[in-house]
Amino acid sequence: MSIFPEDDRPKPRPVHEIGQDLSMLSLGEIDERVAALQAEIERLMAARAKKDASRSAADAFFRKPD
Repeated sequence: MSIFPEDDRPKPRPVHEIGQDLSMLSLGEIDERVAALQAEIERLMAARAKKDASRSAADAFFRKPD
C-alpha cells in the first residue's frame, strides 16, 4: 500500500491523442474532440500572450539607453 493513495488511481485517458485513428469515431465524437482541441489552442494562445507581455516588459526594463 502506498503512502499516497491517490497514486494508485488510474490516470484519465486524454480526450484526443495526436495522430490517433479517427475512422471509428462518430460525427459527435469528432465534434467533441474539435471543441476540446480548440479550447486547448485558446488556452495555449492566452499563455503565449501572457509570456510575451512579460518578456516585452523585461526587455523594456533592461534595455540599455542609447
